[in-house]
Amino acid sequence: MEHLFIINPVAGKGKALKFIKEIKNLFVNSGKKYLIKITEKPGHATEIAREYTRKGCLRVYSVGGDGTLNEVVNGMVGSNSSLAIIPAGSGNDFIKSIVNSNMEPKDILVRAINGSKVRLADLAKVNERYFINISSIGFDAEVVYNTNKIKKLPCIPGKLAYILGVLITLFKYNNYYLKVTIDGQYIETKSLLTAVANGRYYGGGMLPTPNAEIDDGQFDICLISEVNRFKIFRFLPRFIKGLHGNLKEVSFYRGKKITIECDKDLAINIDGEVNKVRKASFEIIPKAISIVVP
Repeated sequence: MEHLFIINPVAGKGKALKFIKEIKNLFVNSGKKYLIKITEKPGHATEIAREYTRKGCLRVYSVGGDGTLNEVVNGMVGSNSSLAIIPAGSGNDFIKSIVNSNMEPKDILVRAINGSKVRLADLAKVNERYFINISSIGFDAEVVYNTNKIKKLPCIPGKLAYILGVLITLFKYNNYYLKVTIDGQYIETKSLLTAVANGRYYGGGMLPTPNAEIDDGQFDICLISEVNRFKIFRFLPRFIKGLHGNLKEVSFYRGKKITIECDKDLAINIDGEVNKVRKASFEIIPKAISIVVP
């Protein structure tokens, strides 16, 4: 088996590049074949993963954050290669659904290279794009947009950037009127936020869907109805810890196919990348990707 490392040089403000020396040292005298590819532009990780997984069965390492991981996954769809995740970004949320969050990235790297345990996980699709963790619509997507801009500033960690992103969004956000269908169940609501989740964590460790499992063949959906700006300040600490389930504005659902529609452009967050849509169609693809368990 060959090992392909896809490294995002800007992930974690350059932290991902520090793994190169470690990778080379681990393969010295091992007899194993490996290749290191460094991305050069947005979307390049998808191109690299697609090019090489078409040639054969590989162990593909995503060395970066959740955005890098999303690109790698989109390039691996339909292949027989396995995915290893080396957390080197600012958030690194999806891997928290797989391993203990206290495990050091270097230990994860060593175990991923030498290990043989693989877990079949679900993939998700929204419109024409695949994702592996969480997609959200509304307030949170606007927060991600603002957070991504803040993360580019020096010396600001992921969680602080998220909190600042929330504060900025509070001053300009309006709740959206949504038409939501979950496996045929129709819901109309004025919504602050709707999260469609495969994994549990996002936003630097926030817990919108505490009971989500990455291999149960269905989405966990957190739908939060209209909340005024002042109440959001009381709401957020519980949302961060995953303790928001008993609030009257919060509803949880499970489903395999979801559509969300609005008559205005909506901000949609897909594994940390934000776009604008008026309709989002979600589909779960059970046990569609092999993930190396460190």
